[in-house]
Amino acid sequence: MIFSSDNWAGAHPVIAESLVKAAGGFASAYGASDLDRKVEKKLSEIFERDVAVFFVATGTAANSLALASANRPGGHVFCHREAHVNVDECGAPEFFSHGSRLAPVDGALGKIDPLKLETEIKRFPPGFVHGGQPMAITITQATEAGTAYGLDEIDRIAAIARKYHLPLHMDGARFANALVSLGATPAEMTWKRGVDLLSFGGTKNGCWCAEALILFDPAKAQQMHYLRKRSAQLFSKSRFIAAQFDAYLEGGLWLDLARHANLMANWLAEGIEASTGARLAWPSGSNELFIILRKETAKKLEEKGAVFYDWPVPHTLAGSVAADEGLYRLVTSFATTKEDVEQFIAAC
Repeated sequence: MIFSSDNWAGAHPVIAESLVKAAGGFASAYGASDLDRKVEKKLSEIFERDVAVFFVATGTAANSLALASANRPGGHVFCHREAHVNVDECGAPEFFSHGSRLAPVDGALGKIDPLKLETEIKRFPPGFVHGGQPMAITITQATEAGTAYGLDEIDRIAAIARKYHLPLHMDGARFANALVSLGATPAEMTWKRGVDLLSFGGTKNGCWCAEALILFDPAKAQQMHYLRKRSAQLFSKSRFIAAQFDAYLEGGLWLDLARHANLMANWLAEGIEASTGARLAWPSGSNELFIILRKETAKKLEEKGAVFYDWPVPHTLAGSVAADEGLYRLVTSFATTKEDVEQFIAAC
C-alpha cells in the first residue's frame, strides 16, 4: 500500500532494458549522439511541430531554466500559491534567474484564477521601476492539487500572457497523467493553446531520471544552451537520458503508464467514496488523490502498512477540516496494483 509518491516507484522494465542496451559501445557526448537526435525527432513528431529539446536531470532544473530564459531585471513570475516552483523548489527558480521573484496567485484546487492573475499583474505597471516588472507566467499540469487545467482554462491564461507579452510556461512533471485525463493531444494541451515552454516529465511515470525542457519556438533556444551548461545540467553521457525517453515514447508507452496510474487512482477514489472511514477532499484529474481522515484513522492505516503523506490544507479550503481530522495525499503510479488499492480500501 505504497501511496506516498510516484517518485517511489522504480523504472519500468522496458525503460530499464533500454538503459542496458545504451550502456555498450561509444556514442557522441553532450547531446550529439544519434540516440539524442532520434528522441528529439520523436518529440517533434509527438508535438506536431519542430521543437527544441534540452535534457536535464530533474523537474526543478527544467522549471528553473525555463523561467531563467525569460529573465528580466526586477522580474516577477506569476504562479499559483501552492505551485511546486513556489513551495517545493527551495528558491531554485529565483537562484537560476539571479534574483527574479515569484508572485503567488490564488485559485481553487491548484489552478490560477485568471481574474486574480490579471489583478496581480496590474500591481506592476510599466515604468514603475520600484516594483519591478512582470516576467513570465507558469502553470502546473497536472496541478499540485491533483487537478488538471481544462483546455479552455489554459486558453484564458494564455490570452492574459499574450495581452501582457509574457511567456507562458507549463510545469509538466505529471504531464502524461493530465493529458490522458483530458483526452487531448500533446499539441492541443500546449502550443496550440499558447504555451511557450514545457517541462516534460518522465521520472514520475516510469523513467529512472529523465526530464526535458521543450521550447516550442526553436528560434528562441540559443541562450538555453548556455543556461543549461552554466547550471551543470549538460550531461556528457546524455544518451542515457535519451535512452529512457526513447523507450518511454515508443509505441505510446508513456501514455499507457499514465492511464494505468490514473485508473488506479479512479478505483481508489471510488472505494474511498463508498467507505465509512474516509472521504475525498475534492475530485481528482490525475493520479493524485487528497482525502480527509480522522487522525486516529490515519495512524491505524499506517500501522497496517499504508504509506502516504499528510498534507497542508490549501488556503482556499481553510476551515473545512475538523480539528481531529487531517488532509492526506495518496499517489498512484504505473507500479500500483489493483491489490494495493483493494487492500487500502478494506483497511479504511
